[in-house]
Amino acid sequence: MSATALAHAVAEVRTAEAQEGGGTASLGTMAAANGNAPSYKFLIYGKTGWIGGLLGEISKKQGIDYVYGDGRLENRSSIEQDIATHKPTHIFNAAGVTGRPNVDWCETHKVETIRANVVGTLTLADVARENGLILINYATGCIFEFDAAHPEGSGIGFKEEDTPNFIGSFYSKTKAMVEELLKNYENVCTLRVRMPISSDLKNPRNFITKISRYEKVVNIPNSMTILDELLPISVEMAKRNLTGIWNFTNPGVVSHNEILEMYREYIDPSFKWTNFNLEEQAKVIVAPRSNNELDASKLSKEFPEMLGIKESLIKYVFEPNRKTPVQS
Repeated sequence: MSATALAHAVAEVRTAEAQEGGGTASLGTMAAANGNAPSYKFLIYGKTGWIGGLLGEISKKQGIDYVYGDGRLENRSSIEQDIATHKPTHIFNAAGVTGRPNVDWCETHKVETIRANVVGTLTLADVARENGLILINYATGCIFEFDAAHPEGSGIGFKEEDTPNFIGSFYSKTKAMVEELLKNYENVCTLRVRMPISSDLKNPRNFITKISRYEKVVNIPNSMTILDELLPISVEMAKRNLTGIWNFTNPGVVSHNEILEMYREYIDPSFKWTNFNLEEQAKVIVAPRSNNELDASKLSKEFPEMLGIKESLIKYVFEPNRKTPVQS
């Protein structure tokens, strides 16, 4: 059964129960049954995280009822309790382990990483399926690296159906593992986020904030995700009950130097940085890093208004933060 069919089947049951006086139909189901615009209630996991917090802000701005889950993802009964208590129409998973200060943490905390990124995510997907709910899962696109078929600078990106080829870090290894397993869950929408960026240039998780504070940076073109533009799109994807794997990045690539050049142009004209190569970088990190281009044509077809990565950077990140005078 497809995810859409699954959602419709559950909606029909809940509508019938409500009509019979059971009172368990969601507001969205009853509104749809009455021919009105559907109402939504989002159950969000990852309250203390960056993306989880932004999802709450977006929901509030759109007037969508939302609540943060209290249960731990690896605890099945606590998730079941959250669903029974809040009766959501959709579930969003922005929880998980990325490591502090970076993914190198996962190399020495493998069990904790598995518990959160594999056991927790699979448990949430399974409980959501049992309840006929779509799960929007914020995953990663850092499971690929440039290769002979997808060389750097070629414009040939990895597609949704391509098999991950990067397991250089334990973090990426767990993410690739869980993505493969989630293919069997027709209720899951897997969003491959990469090097996320937002207009909050003080957030330490922001890719721009990270590289602007590094002593040295590599200079490689990569696919990236502008959260200010794409997170609202993910909310719309939930409303459309979209499922499957999606490369969740803006079209095109941008390099580290191109971003820092924009930073210098819009934020700090005196900003300077130094480059080093991958071999030199390898000496100061524990696990290798993923560098790739993802093909965003599937997402662009669904949302043709989505901007290319460089245009999105300027509109959503640098223009709102401009500190330098506009050149005439």
